[in-house]
Amino acid sequence: MIKDDYKLKNITVVDDDSIVLSTLKMLLEIEGFSNVTYFEKPKDALDFVKENEQALVISDFLMPEMNGIEFLAEIKKMYPEMSTILLTGYADKENAIKAINTVGIYKYIEKPWDNEDLILNIKNALERSGLISELNKKIEELSQAKLQLEKYSHSLEEIVLQKTEDLVQSNTKLNAIINFCADGIIIVSKDKKIVQVNPAFENMTGLSSCLLVDTDISNLFTTSCSELEKITKDKNILVRNLELKNNIEDKSFPVEINFAPILADNTENTNYVGVVRNVSIQKEMERLRDDFIATLTHDLRTPLLAAIQTLQFFLDGTLGEVEERQKTLLDTMKKSNEDMLGLVNALLEVYKYESGKLNLCKTSFSLQQFIDDCLKQIQSLADKKKIQISKNLNSLEDAEIFADRNELRRVMLNLCGNALNHTGESGEIEISAQAQDKDLQISVKDTGTGMPKGDVTKLFKRFSQGSSKKRSAGTGLGLYLSRQIVEAHGGKIWAESEVGKGSVFTFLIHESLRIKERLK
Repeated sequence: MIKDDYKLKNITVVDDDSIVLSTLKMLLEIEGFSNVTYFEKPKDALDFVKENEQALVISDFLMPEMNGIEFLAEIKKMYPEMSTILLTGYADKENAIKAINTVGIYKYIEKPWDNEDLILNIKNALERSGLISELNKKIEELSQAKLQLEKYSHSLEEIVLQKTEDLVQSNTKLNAIINFCADGIIIVSKDKKIVQVNPAFENMTGLSSCLLVDTDISNLFTTSCSELEKITKDKNILVRNLELKNNIEDKSFPVEINFAPILADNTENTNYVGVVRNVSIQKEMERLRDDFIATLTHDLRTPLLAAIQTLQFFLDGTLGEVEERQKTLLDTMKKSNEDMLGLVNALLEVYKYESGKLNLCKTSFSLQQFIDDCLKQIQSLADKKKIQISKNLNSLEDAEIFADRNELRRVMLNLCGNALNHTGESGEIEISAQAQDKDLQISVKDTGTGMPKGDVTKLFKRFSQGSSKKRSAGTGLGLYLSRQIVEAHGGKIWAESEVGKGSVFTFLIHESLRIKERLK
């Protein structure tokens, strides 16, 4: 049985008798055919069908200007596959049969017709049009596919030759890159056995490829490194702090290796390519830079302290009375020197952390007392701006922290100082602490100006103030140093912020919490 969607197909009905036309219209509407166009003149119908392709045309036989057979013959010229039905009287039956043979009419129906029989023939005619349309589409698709197949068949050999040539060229270029690369290149298996090396790596080790292949890569280094165990994790990894031995010169030198998996269908046979870089010059430059910074900052402190103390003698009258205008100028000079001393001290601290020369002195101390001490140092600044400071220890009033108290206070004062600087008058700052098993998490939340999400990503970098706007007063080292301190404790620090709604800075110290109930 025909599906209901055939009732949406386009149908054209032509009959010069308005009564018959009305009867057909009523019948088709009752049956649910919605896209039907009716005409009393065949020429009007022809003009319409030329512009609007139809699925079925129903026509009366006897009509002025043009009879039904002539009309349907014109329709067939335009659309040879279209289904057509001819309505005819009994006397015209013989002519109708001839028309079916000559014109190719799908069906003729005698008047008066049986409604059920007419509807059934209309549905069958629509189904026929749909099937013919689908068949023509499939034929066209097959024809196009055949043309494409013939095209590919003719050019397949040429394509294969071209691809082979391209592959040879690519392989030649790749071999050239590998063989003439200044960095060492190695390929290792999943069990860390060397599969292939380039000449640069042979020169680095002083060993030929025949001696290196099937050797465990760990045996080539004078220092053990746990990072080498991670190269079988099917992801890119950078291995630092390795000392590669040169067997000819009998000495070792620092290297870094970038490992990446060579993807294969069978993961059991996955190999890993490593680019080995000699970082001796880089390490030496870092050492010289660090020594320069350490010497420079250390030697700058003495004259700065002397200048600050001398200016203080003038300001407090030790060296005699000075005028008010002179005091203002001297006070400005003193503050500028103090700012410079702060920068020097910050650079020294950064150097200590980056060079690994600072050892943390961890002790156990009260969490509540620690936060109270920090609040006392900033309370006067908060009072000047009428900022309300609150704390929420979340039942950790009796907890103790195991950490370097002085360094941790530096982090707290830096976060609280930033919150005060970026919070307007009558704002609020909340310091909260919470436990995550044995980890301690402390947050400093403010109702200040906040910052865009794009600026948050710039925080905790050296000399960055986390803002795309004009720099404010400050070294840009506070948050960077805070990150160094927190990470030295095995923790992490992060920030969340929204423009106009304030910021939340949080740091977590790993395995630092000591709760008295647990000690009993």
